[in-house]
Amino acid sequence: MELEEDARKLTEQLGAAINRAIERSFEVADAIEKLREAGYEVELQLRLDIGLRPHRGAKKGEFELELTDEDRRTLRQMKIRLDDLED
Repeated sequence: MELEEDARKLTEQLGAAINRAIERSFEVADAIEKLREAGYEVELQLRLDIGLRPHRGAKKGEFELELTDEDRRTLRQMKIRLDDLED
């Protein structure tokens, strides 16, 4: 239940950030002003739907790392050893 609450809060933050971005947009303000100058009243309504689904990728802590030969040489020069990746 806590994860759903976290997701709800994060989506609310996203919605608020998008709203602020639109409010601060000079392009949007300019377009609205041009419509008003053309004799129109502007009523702007935007609908924002945010859909979430669990990420089906790697589990937390799991990742795949691809290293080039140059990457491996650089790591060895820095005395960094990745046992699982050593040939």
